[in-house]
Amino acid sequence: MAKRLKVYKYQGAGNDFVIIDNRDGSVNLDDSQIRWLCDRRFGIGADGMMLLSAGGEYDFTMRYFNSDGFEGTMCGNGGRCLVAFAAHRGLKKFEFTAIDGYHRAEVLEYGPYRCIVRLKMRDLLPDKKGNSPVTIYPEGYFLDTGSDHFVVFVDDVAEYDVDGEGKKWRWHERFPNGTNVNFVEIANDKIKVRTYERGVEAETFACGTGVTASSIASFIHGAECFTIDGERVRFEIQALGDYLAVDFIPLKEGIAFEEIWLTGPATFVFETEVEL
Repeated sequence: MAKRLKVYKYQGAGNDFVIIDNRDGSVNLDDSQIRWLCDRRFGIGADGMMLLSAGGEYDFTMRYFNSDGFEGTMCGNGGRCLVAFAAHRGLKKFEFTAIDGYHRAEVLEYGPYRCIVRLKMRDLLPDKKGNSPVTIYPEGYFLDTGSDHFVVFVDDVAEYDVDGEGKKWRWHERFPNGTNVNFVEIANDKIKVRTYERGVEAETFACGTGVTASSIASFIHGAECFTIDGERVRFEIQALGDYLAVDFIPLKEGIAFEEIWLTGPATFVFETEVEL
């Protein structure tokens, strides 16, 4: 028997999502239903789908699904949009868990449609064996900021073949589980980033974990950045969909980073009902 379901569309820097309030635990969608919701011709259309679920000891739980219908790794733009959605539902505190662990967030600017959200990302620290969280290759940098990312620096990102080169690295034998791929141009006062996303299998207008990885790789690469309070550094990022910012504290011992925050817009687009 078909069931009517209220769904909400949000976007963060052009990275768009279908969101469902599932705090009562009544929604259980299969991969074909998620693919339909994300389909831009036959469904709502989105890069991914999220459930706002009950959080136990935390304020809520984030579950993120790629547009291919399968549960994905952490999504930074999605996390900011889910926080805005929670704020629009009346929540005042934003401590939550996602597939990569604990997060917290702040709503810096609140509006009925557009919010500015600052989201705490996972720290990048050496593992128990002392291995660096960043692997440096001749072609770029590989790191996990909640999702795997390969970061490649280019001279002119606007003219770069993101689709062709993105597919090449996404499926490269070096990365058995596949990877997201970011192409970065270092400009005077910012970095410009374009991302080919695993699970979407295309370029998206922005990727939160991607610009986070790109900012950290840019710091290692020697790019100019803003310094805050003597120890915290900040990068301004121009993605296809909007401007974002990432700030973090580089640790003095080895290649390690903590207190990593992603800041940017999260915008309510519309709400509707669908029959599933």
